[in-house]
Amino acid sequence: MARILITSALPYINGIKHLGNLVGSQLPADLYARYMRARGHEVMFICATDEHGTPAEIAAQKAGKPVAEYCAEMHQVQADIARRFGLSFDHFGRSSSDRNRVLTQHLARRLGENGLIEVVTEKQVYSIADGRFLPDRYIEGTCPNCGYERARGDQCEECTKQLDPTDLINPRSAISGSTDLEVRETKHLFLRQSRLRDRLDAWIDSQSGWPVLTTSIAKKWLHDGDGLQDRGITRDLDWGIPAQFPGAPWEGMEGKVFYVWFDAPIEYIGATAEWADAHGLDDAAWERWWRTDKGADDVRYVQFMGKDNVPFHTLSFPATLIGSEEPWKLVDYIKSFNYLNYDGGQFSTSQGRGVFMDQALELLPADYWRWWLLSHAPENSDSEFTWENFQASVNKDLADVLGNFVSRVTKFCRSKFGESVPEGGAWSDTERALVDDLESRVRAYERLMEAMEVRKAAQELRAIWVAGNEYLQSAAPWAAFKTDPERAAAIIRLSLNLIRLYAVLSAPFIPFASARMLAAMGSTDDAWPQDLEAALTVLKPGHAFTVPDVLFAKIADDQRADWQARFAGRRG
Repeated sequence: MARILITSALPYINGIKHLGNLVGSQLPADLYARYMRARGHEVMFICATDEHGTPAEIAAQKAGKPVAEYCAEMHQVQADIARRFGLSFDHFGRSSSDRNRVLTQHLARRLGENGLIEVVTEKQVYSIADGRFLPDRYIEGTCPNCGYERARGDQCEECTKQLDPTDLINPRSAISGSTDLEVRETKHLFLRQSRLRDRLDAWIDSQSGWPVLTTSIAKKWLHDGDGLQDRGITRDLDWGIPAQFPGAPWEGMEGKVFYVWFDAPIEYIGATAEWADAHGLDDAAWERWWRTDKGADDVRYVQFMGKDNVPFHTLSFPATLIGSEEPWKLVDYIKSFNYLNYDGGQFSTSQGRGVFMDQALELLPADYWRWWLLSHAPENSDSEFTWENFQASVNKDLADVLGNFVSRVTKFCRSKFGESVPEGGAWSDTERALVDDLESRVRAYERLMEAMEVRKAAQELRAIWVAGNEYLQSAAPWAAFKTDPERAAAIIRLSLNLIRLYAVLSAPFIPFASARMLAAMGSTDDAWPQDLEAALTVLKPGHAFTVPDVLFAKIADDQRADWQARFAGRRG
């Protein structure tokens, strides 16, 4: 039995996430966690809400609530939606927790003592109307390159040119719209990442088998241009982890907090400590996952994230842990994803374009979305959600292949043999051939799941479902029943066992439907099939079952058209 630590990139606190966010980190992480648990491994699956930074303050301001109250409420909202999507976190924490504050300040102190943090004086834009320094992205103006009037202070979204706030024509605060801005000096802490470049480079080179997307992004940041740059790790904000604290090896940081991208990854550790607290366990319980001097040297640590988060997880967070000179567990494998686009464009919260997690669950149960998103995961390139593709996938894969098999087998058995596994007959060469085929397919499915090849694993699982349908069609128990009822009984007995097998194999992808299938078969045996022949004889003659309601309903054309129009967003 292996010990596997799994973390998903933290969803930001300011609102409900869209389907692209879900498939870029949390959902494939859940798939892997569920599979590894099913194989008998010890799994720690951690996530949390990312609660600090300017966007949280602004979202709270818009909601008319204190930021701490707003974050607490939104954490509950996101935790509830995650639960309804079947995300099986061992703990869903908060980056504003006391555990994360203590750990963040501890690691910052260690970095400072090791000469890797320095105080830097720099110039930033201050909004007199807002009474605050403005992060670059909260300064808007006209792009000097293309004339786009809503360019941000860090980059023009229209022409993609990198900008400084002082480059903008007619700059204004994106918070209040005020143009009463001035440049002021302020002091910040900088993490001297450049001093760790060679150690980070060697560490990345030592990681064999990382996805090309992950390694290429990390190497680009390490070597392109002037190479890895030192990074500011504090901000002039009220909400966050204080950068001045007892024992800090610097002065003058009162009123400043750590930058969200410094403290958020540390919350992976913090949330594991929160898990231990929630279960009444001591520090040794979480340290065995994170400290190599406390047993974490035999842990396999896997991270899941979108490609935009890769630089922080391959460079900044490892720099924090390596630079502390403490025995922290570093990531072994980073599974990164490209973007999921929406129906010819991008998801947009402001324009109401695309489907968000709460809306998705109002339309259909979680498994419909889980299946489509995972079977179309943007692994090797960006992918696109279209309503036509979603409808076709649900109808063909879930309704016609899996759902139809379950319905045909259980209803036929009920009508001819009653609601218990029939006895009589024996396997023929047809059944032996099916077992051999499934043996090779299940082993292939296992290899793909272990390698985190999400789309290919979904294709292999669907092929396993198809094999059952093809067997049922060729064996034709309805025809055999007329002349050889015992032969029909043997076919149906195997087919009922196939339903139980499908429930076990499919649980990482569609956990709710799998639970319904297992319950319908009257079985609590969810053991992973080591021996396919044994797995297909678990349900013995006389074992009672029930005919489940429709497992997956088809999506009608008028439903699809309605949803497509409803979530198209505002144009222009």
